[in-house]
Amino acid sequence: MSLERVRIVGAGLIGTSIALGLSAKGVAVDLIDSDERTQNLARDIAQSTSLSTPQIVIFALPTEAMPLVINREYALNPQSTFMDVGSVKTEPIVHIKNSELPLTRFVPTHPMAGREIGGARSARGDLFVTRSWILTPTAECATESLELVGELIDTLGASAITLDAAEHDRAVATTSHLPQITASLTAMSLESAKEAWLELAGQGLRDTTRIAASDPALWAQIIYSNRNEISNVLYGVRNNLEQMLLALNDPSAIEALIAAGGRGRARIPGKHGGSAREYTFLPIVIDDKPGQLAAIFNECATIGVNVEDLSIEHSPGQLNALITLALSESDAMNLSTHLSSIGWNVHPVRK
Repeated sequence: MSLERVRIVGAGLIGTSIALGLSAKGVAVDLIDSDERTQNLARDIAQSTSLSTPQIVIFALPTEAMPLVINREYALNPQSTFMDVGSVKTEPIVHIKNSELPLTRFVPTHPMAGREIGGARSARGDLFVTRSWILTPTAECATESLELVGELIDTLGASAITLDAAEHDRAVATTSHLPQITASLTAMSLESAKEAWLELAGQGLRDTTRIAASDPALWAQIIYSNRNEISNVLYGVRNNLEQMLLALNDPSAIEALIAAGGRGRARIPGKHGGSAREYTFLPIVIDDKPGQLAAIFNECATIGVNVEDLSIEHSPGQLNALITLALSESDAMNLSTHLSSIGWNVHPVRK
């Protein structure tokens, strides 16, 4: 089996990113959207072409809009395999059951990738590289359909994981939907904060609220679709908040709650999946001028070290900034020695 032709219905961030990734691997892509301007932009970006016999048709549009296109696409492409890429998985299966498309030809999926900025203009062909891509097939799903979708996922550089649809929705309520809600609620509290206070914001606030800039309409649909599972998670968060309120006059109780949070965070796997990784952090003070970060990454490439993550601290009016690189212990020590020897302002590594 060889993947050669894919039709994508929906030219948003995910649909266009899939198109870019597939086009880069030589797969012909037919990208369509109900909004003509969006469609034209996405087709130009992804070098889309019209296809009459796609092997896969991807529903890359809001789950609530699927009933508007399922029967049309099945009538146009009766021999194709169909898949969706929505964030909730029980609802699309219901839509398919209520349509003419047989469950044997449908593979529900969810790529665990995205950006806080949506639309075709934000699409990236490498968006799915090293990311998990969840499949929640029904018992009726044909083996050949599963294999074809698996080939697509592999072509895009992602790793396929199979889950039950209900378990998926419970899992993402905790790992995806809760972070969005807490980021948005935290950022919402900033609306009434004094402007002078916001000048004091450090990287912690920026990291915590980064995804609060996500598309409100998209997230309204996602949260509503998974409201039953999300409500269970939010009750747990409410209990944790009540514990913190009760602990405010007891430093040891506060410490215990913060420590519990640290233990929870430590369970998050490293960027390539698998076990959680312990990083070593290398602080470097750089001049606030163009090219500094690029120069450091050139040195990383020169000596063959891999940066896992980075943060930047920079206060208004300062002529320098602090960047902190997260690396393996050996890479951190090698890079520290190398950069120090060529004149960079490197500070001692820390765990």
